Amino acid sequence: MRAVHLEDNLKVRFPGQDASFMAGVEIGMLATLMAMRPREFSRQIDTGNMEQARLLGLKMGYHVSEVEQVDRKEVRVTFRDRSLGPKLRVVSSQG
Repeated sequence: MRAVHLEDNLKVRFPGQDASFMAGVEIGMLATLMAMRPREFSRQIDTGNMEQARLLGLKMGYHVSEVEQVDRKEVRVTFRDRSLGPKLRVVSSQG
């Protein structure tokens, strides 16, 4: 049974529930966060939910700014308000 990440260092398990229930909880959490309109937020989700999460973000005014592979089944995805400019990073060039 997989755990759903509600926030950093807080996971919840739902004994007896199937994968579609878990996906619903993850997407529901994302929708709730997006409705609160933070400028940027990150959540750990199942890789299988990534496409639905990306589409939800587009509909609610967000874009995916970063995706970090946590393990083979989960990613940490960062959503950023589309009205904000791109997030710039310093990149060193060696050479």
